[in-house]
Amino acid sequence: MQATTAIDSAEKASQKAVESTMLSPRFYTTDFDAMDRLDMSPVRADWDKMMAEYEGDNNHDHFQRDEQFGVELAERFEQVRPEMRQEFLDFLISSLTSEFSGCILYNEIFKNVKNPDIKQLMRYMARDESRHASFLNQSLKDFGLGIDLGNLKRTKAYTYFKPKYIFYATYLSEKIGYARYISIYRQLERHPEKRFHPIFRWFERWCNDEFRHGESFALIMRAHPHLLQGANVYWIRFFLVAVYATMYVRDHCRPMLHEEMGLDSTAYDYEVFRITNEITKQVFPVSLDIDNPAFKACMSRLFFVQQQMDAAKARGGLLGWMQRGRWAVSGALTFARLYLLPVNHHALPEEVRMAPAW
Repeated sequence: MQATTAIDSAEKASQKAVESTMLSPRFYTTDFDAMDRLDMSPVRADWDKMMAEYEGDNNHDHFQRDEQFGVELAERFEQVRPEMRQEFLDFLISSLTSEFSGCILYNEIFKNVKNPDIKQLMRYMARDESRHASFLNQSLKDFGLGIDLGNLKRTKAYTYFKPKYIFYATYLSEKIGYARYISIYRQLERHPEKRFHPIFRWFERWCNDEFRHGESFALIMRAHPHLLQGANVYWIRFFLVAVYATMYVRDHCRPMLHEEMGLDSTAYDYEVFRITNEITKQVFPVSLDIDNPAFKACMSRLFFVQQQMDAAKARGGLLGWMQRGRWAVSGALTFARLYLLPVNHHALPEEVRMAPAW
């Protein structure tokens, strides 16, 4: 699905980043006092080991361009057709907004808590996400589309989430981000001729940052077992469905991007789901049954609904408004059906930490 408005200026790139839709990354704030009360003593040994890893900062020199970057950009990206360029630019803006969202959230928690464990963690994670966002923004600047991150911080709407919602959503975001980036990296490692932009060469070590961030939230949740029990399991199911569904619909809205890399959007998404399901067993007592035909049918239906919503929006007027309302209801019902599908249950492992082995 082609973007309705061409991203051909810094102003339009900024407008894309600041928009708030069901599919766009959000900015978050939370209850800092509740964050201050977190107690990491039940996982102290693993926690201290992780803090040492952050302190080691093995990616301190990673996000720097080499001489080959400009050569590849000139030789390969010039061959990409205009429609695919738009999908790639949308991907860059969405990725930058997501990374910068983490940077803002972690930095705000750092500034507003006194808990030394949480303060230290948030400082490290904000550092990492700042590097990621800046690196993505540099690639946008190559096309004259650089985003004023200070202005984005001031103008984009913020969503308040309770700390436990932050843990569920951000843990999933970091882990599924790892699965997405490593799947792309492995594909282009096998088929370097499909690497149409040099930024993909940075994805392996980059996604290991994402993996470690997810490990941090896993330790927080395992240190507070009530977050993974009782009624909270229903919230875990909600965020699993929401994150998977959002990714599926967003990816199918830009199929040319995957085709250019030699990927099929559906096959790619289900590989990412598979990896994420395996990873999240470290902390979540349930996982989605992605092989259930009803699950796949609902995912396809959500994309169809999004297509109809986009068409109704483009149509405009009273008829378009009424059609958007109808399809919004249809989407909500499909999401509810997804949520109510049976899930897989499993016991949590004794060892919390995992290695990025994919």
